[in-house]
Amino acid sequence: MERNELYPVFLKVSNLNILIVGGGNVALEKLTFLLKSSPSAQVEMVSPMFREETVTLANKFGIKMRVSNYNEAFLKGKHMVVATTDKVEVNEQVYHDCRAQSILVNVADNPPFCDFYMGGIVTKGNVKVAISTNGKSPTTAKRLRQFFEDVIPENIDDLVQNLNEFRKTIKGDFEEKVETLNEFTKGLVNKKDED
Repeated sequence: MERNELYPVFLKVSNLNILIVGGGNVALEKLTFLLKSSPSAQVEMVSPMFREETVTLANKFGIKMRVSNYNEAFLKGKHMVVATTDKVEVNEQVYHDCRAQSILVNVADNPPFCDFYMGGIVTKGNVKVAISTNGKSPTTAKRLRQFFEDVIPENIDDLVQNLNEFRKTIKGDFEEKVETLNEFTKGLVNKKDED
């Protein structure tokens, strides 16, 4: 069986400068996905045209929009780029320009031209679960997201907040604190092999 070797991270995108190249349906999808998870994301968009829905969403969140064809100058100061145009040559140029400048890049629907994937995300308060299918099946990630949205209880954030307060009261070194929290929380997960 093939193994997913991606390393998951949770980025503070309010501290990063993100560029979305494109203004069509895919750009709208990526912008919506990003802002749903991180409403304070620092995003700029560049495209010769933008869909009306994209303009409305961008205006709501203060997203800078530039009506222009892509050129490498738009990468200045960017940490992450998502290319969404319907022109393969433009998307591949974005990829090569980003790689030359060590900027993380995702070319939508083109896994070989991606440093990262934008997987399915479930958020319940402070709890966030990210789902990846290694770029193989976004539909499966979507279904798993729906499953976890149903399975993770709405009050999970209360548990997280209470455990955070409890953690502050635990005495000892790091290992002792981890051991205490592990013992305290082991009942949260029902193991199938326990009787």
